[in-house]
Amino acid sequence: MHVKKGDKVMVITGKDKGKTGVILAAFPKKDRVIVEGVNIVKKHSKPSQANPQGGIVNFEAAIHVSNVMLLDPKTNEPTRVGYQEVNGKKVRVAKKSGEVLDK
Repeated sequence: MHVKKGDKVMVITGKDKGKTGVILAAFPKKDRVIVEGVNIVKKHSKPSQANPQGGIVNFEAAIHVSNVMLLDPKTNEPTRVGYQEVNGKKVRVAKKSGEVLDK
């Protein structure tokens, strides 16, 4: 996957197009990510021990990784991701600025 947990991304398609947020969780086997404040859905929950009141809960649902694009750390614009070898390590590189994304 071209993104990982903690990356700042922009949604490039769908109902939340243009929104930005930080990736809270990544599911590489399913090619999906959960982005903070994006794809908010409502879930009806029955009263339980943990939530005695029950009711409607809002939370972020997963979206497909192809619908998000990494934000360039220099310009804060969406950019594609390339890979280079630096000091014998494979690192991600922003295509727009050439900035190394992995520390």
